[in-house]
Amino acid sequence: HRPEPPDRLQSGNHIGYLVFSLLGGYLAIRIGSRQIISISLAVVAIGLILTGLSNSFEFALMMRSLTGAGSAGSNVPIMALASAWFASNRRGLAAGILVSGCSVGLLLLGPLIPYILEVFPSSGWRVCWYTLGGLTLFIALLNYLLIRNRPEDKNLQPIGNFPALPATAFSFSWSSLYTSRTLWHLAGVFFTFGFSYIIYIQFFSAYLINEAGIGLEKAGSYLMLLGILSIFCGPFWGAVSDRIGRKYGLALVLLTQGISYLIFGLVKSDSGYLISAILFGLTAWAVPTIITAAVGDSVHSRMAPAALGFAILILGTGQALAPPIAGKIADLTGSFSAAFILSAAVAFTGMAGALLLRKPEQNISS
Repeated sequence: HRPEPPDRLQSGNHIGYLVFSLLGGYLAIRIGSRQIISISLAVVAIGLILTGLSNSFEFALMMRSLTGAGSAGSNVPIMALASAWFASNRRGLAAGILVSGCSVGLLLLGPLIPYILEVFPSSGWRVCWYTLGGLTLFIALLNYLLIRNRPEDKNLQPIGNFPALPATAFSFSWSSLYTSRTLWHLAGVFFTFGFSYIIYIQFFSAYLINEAGIGLEKAGSYLMLLGILSIFCGPFWGAVSDRIGRKYGLALVLLTQGISYLIFGLVKSDSGYLISAILFGLTAWAVPTIITAAVGDSVHSRMAPAALGFAILILGTGQALAPPIAGKIADLTGSFSAAFILSAAVAFTGMAGALLLRKPEQNISS
């Protein structure tokens, strides 16, 4: 009942993303988020266009790795900008709006890609890569023209109740980053999310189609419902964490997701699959939202890109470890149910870890 192994091209994208997540954050500190985001998006555009031109697997794999690196170089600093532009009491909502952009982008691309493939039956896959590359290059230009690194660049103050430290108070130090107990704690909670959710997402359709036997169309409808609900979860849970605190927000989200995984693996009925999809959809990207805000709370705003890059590296480690472990469990048991139970156990561990979070170390800068 196991699905085919993840596409190796996507693996190249994932590796490139992980490798560059730390470096992209560091360069954003040294050079500036606006500049690194723009350059990285241009790299993504080049990688996408060259993927469309590829005539060999090896070249395509190189280009997908390049695209992954550029994605990290743009995504990490853009998320970290919430720390510079928004004070702690508004940071969760701001991070949630940023995260929801991914879901909106996927929703818009959903009908575009099939249309291109239909119009260009023989070369549609290449045209898709060219289109995505062209759109990304346009976004890179908009970013360079419109985004600024800090409110001070426009003689403004961060939105919220607490002004940021002046630029002269900042000096970057790797030692201060790696000795932050709060950052390591947050990264550990992020690991549990990466490990648990990737099992659910990667084996979602295969489980419903091959093991539950509900058919491709109904499985697709559950996945679509999950995707639609996920658009709104980032802003909602980010705002909740602004009100009740990051640790309680994280705990509630991971509790909900753990229950979703348990129901999915144990309640083998249409109602169980529906409830699970709804619960996960309502919380899907809430953990990245709250972690982004929490990292911004614990470090100096200008240090946030490097700190967030470190947390994303730990997240990616969980994402990489989980699928082969879950697949091995499915092989041994003949069912995905045990893998989803493992996913739930890891999510509940993350919930416990979130509840143990202490008040963040404020404005680590040296």
